[in-house]
Amino acid sequence: QVQLVESGGGSVQAGGSLKLSCATSGRIFSTCGMGWYRQAPGKERDMVSTISSDGATTYADSVKGRFTISQDNDKNTLNLQMNSLKTEDTAVYYCTARCPSRGGNYYLRYWGQGTQVTVSS
Repeated sequence: QVQLVESGGGSVQAGGSLKLSCATSGRIFSTCGMGWYRQAPGKERDMVSTISSDGATTYADSVKGRFTISQDNDKNTLNLQMNSLKTEDTAVYYCTARCPSRGGNYYLRYWGQGTQVTVSS
């Protein structure tokens, strides 16, 4: 069982920065793909950024050049540095892990509880 706990959300003015962190329950980065998703009120949960077990990253077009995903292997923490924040970035941000089963024949997805990010104009 993988546990994920997000932190670092809050309120910030447009143009500001926030750093989200996701503490994991163990050393999972070498086997699990990790990522950040977000969900605004009344909208679907959308991918923000992902990082694979071999370090390859992807970003939603809307955050490219502003957000950076990273892993701290010593602290077993996934981070999302968010710069030049816009009001449309307001959402609940979720950390997620996609990990192989013990037999390796399927994948399991885990979610954190989410952290609120509010960007005001």
